[in-house]
Amino acid sequence: MCAMPQQEPGPRPTARPDASMSLLTTLMSTTLDEGYAEAAARRRAEGRSDLPRTLRARLWLATGLVLAALVVTLGAAQARESAPTLARERSELLDRVDAGTAAVDALHDDVDELRAEVAALRREALGGAGAEGAELAALLAGATPVTGPGIELTVDDAEGATGTPGDPRDSGAFDAGRVRDRDLQRVVNGLWHSGAEAIAVNGQRLTALSAIRAAGDAVLVDNRPLAPPYSVLAVGPGDDLAAAFARSDGGRHLAALRDRYGIRAGTDARDEVALPAAPGLTPRVARPAA
Repeated sequence: MCAMPQQEPGPRPTARPDASMSLLTTLMSTTLDEGYAEAAARRRAEGRSDLPRTLRARLWLATGLVLAALVVTLGAAQARESAPTLARERSELLDRVDAGTAAVDALHDDVDELRAEVAALRREALGGAGAEGAELAALLAGATPVTGPGIELTVDDAEGATGTPGDPRDSGAFDAGRVRDRDLQRVVNGLWHSGAEAIAVNGQRLTALSAIRAAGDAVLVDNRPLAPPYSVLAVGPGDDLAAAFARSDGGRHLAALRDRYGIRAGTDARDEVALPAAPGLTPRVARPAA
């Protein structure tokens, strides 16, 4: 059995960190192939140059360089000339956008004026018909603006709430501090049950045809998106309405949201609140069956 040769005492030579990558090291250190290096050395020894030797070849080379320089120069000049044109076109586009925005705003103003005119004509027609309950019908239908004592209920998201979509009480992954459409539904139903005569949410008058829904993370009232804080105005007997709402299902639900999820809510009884008329109401006339 052969014995292992003994190693000489002393420090061992340290291996290079890139010893296992000899091929990559050779490629990085030797960038020129040996054949190309030998051919270049042979040309230098024979006194040959890499430039073309004939006059015709040199003319072609000069022509190519001139054409390349001409193309670069023309490109730079064209870019410099087109810069003012692009700036002018951008300015004209911005002016068109501003003009279109102003036209849309003017159309919105015209629509609001026409709606007010239609509402006035409707009220005049109802009054001229001699119906005893015309004013009460208009009030209950939301066709006329109203003023009177009432309460202002402010509902806002919890402090630090994020805009994660979805119902916060459906899963722990959602933010529980957001006010959802079902919350406003229960609050509004609680106010109706407590004796409110007219209700508006963020200036949107509610009628028998109103709907409070959700679209993603937005709360819609009659298909109009609203943003928190939500201001709910209700016409009714002031302090009595506030006390009745606190005892209602909507008041208890709002208190639970405030205690469990930090949703901010406050009720303020006021001597007078003003509610606008509901836009876009279509009058219908019931007729007895034959």
